[in-house]
Amino acid sequence: MNPHDTEYHKKHEQRMKLQDKLLENKQDKKAILACNFYNYETLKGVCLAVKAQKVPIILQLTRSSIEYMGLHMAVAMGRTALDHFGLEGWIHLDHGDSPELAYKCLEAGFDSVMIDASEKSFEENIMITRQVVKYARNYGASVEAELGYVPKLGQLQDKSGFTEPEEAKRFVQETGVNALAVAIGSSHGFYKEEPKLDLERLAEINRVADACLVLHGGSGIPGHVLKEAVKRGICKINIATEIKNIFMKTLIGLLKETEEIDLRKVFPPAINAVSLLVQEKLAIVSSNSPGEPVGG
Repeated sequence: MNPHDTEYHKKHEQRMKLQDKLLENKQDKKAILACNFYNYETLKGVCLAVKAQKVPIILQLTRSSIEYMGLHMAVAMGRTALDHFGLEGWIHLDHGDSPELAYKCLEAGFDSVMIDASEKSFEENIMITRQVVKYARNYGASVEAELGYVPKLGQLQDKSGFTEPEEAKRFVQETGVNALAVAIGSSHGFYKEEPKLDLERLAEINRVADACLVLHGGSGIPGHVLKEAVKRGICKINIATEIKNIFMKTLIGLLKETEEIDLRKVFPPAINAVSLLVQEKLAIVSSNSPGEPVGG
C-alpha cells in the first residue's frame, strides 16, 4: 500500500491515534505490547498472535530493520499486515537515533516515532526531542523519547542512570512528548539474572510526569513483574530480542535435522514459534489479574 494514496489517508484518519490509545491505557492502568519485526516471517508471527488474542498492537522498526527492508517497503509491509489480519495497530520507529530518520519515517506514514537522545546531555535531549515533537504535529503523530540510561547490548546496568522523577517532569513539560521510556532497571537484550525493577521510582515518575510511560527491554522480564509495572504506570512494553531469538533458534534446530531447501516449508515452524511467544506476552500484558511468574 502506497502511503501517499488517498485511500490510505482515509483509513489512517479514521483510526484512533496512538497517543490517544496510550492515554486511554494510562487512565485504565493497561498496557499495549510493542513488537519489533525484521522480515515477513517475524511480522506474520506477531500478527497471527495478535489476531488470536484480539488485542491492539504496535509494530516497531529500528534503523537497522529499515535499512534491511527499505523504508517504504517496511512500512507498507506493516500496514498491509495490519489490514490483512484485521488488526488494530500502529507503526512505530523504535530508537530513532536522529531527527532526520524520524522525519523520514513520519513522511513515509509512521503513526509514531521515537527520538532517542538519551545518551546526550539532559539539555540536548530536551532540545532534540522538542524539534521532533514540533515536526510530528504536522502529521498528528505520537512521539516517544527516552530519559535516563537503559543499557543496550553489552552495556552495564548502573543505578546512577535511573530516571529521576523531577527531571522526567521537567523533560515532559519542556518537550511536549507523548510517551517517555524510563530507566528503572530494565535493559535491552537478555538478562544474566532476573532484573529488579525500581517500581516505587516508576510510581513516582508516573505521579509527576504528564506522559505515557514506556518499558524498554521487556524481553525476559517475568510476567508478574510486568503486571506490577503496568499497575504503576507503564502503558507500553517493548519486546524485540526474544522474537529474534526464538525465530532463529527454531530455524537453526530445523536446519540441523533436514536438507530441505524450500523456504516455504522450513520457515512456518519458526513463524509459529514467534506467534506462540507473542501470544504468551499478550496474555500477560492484556490481563489485569494477578500474575504468576512467567519466564521470558
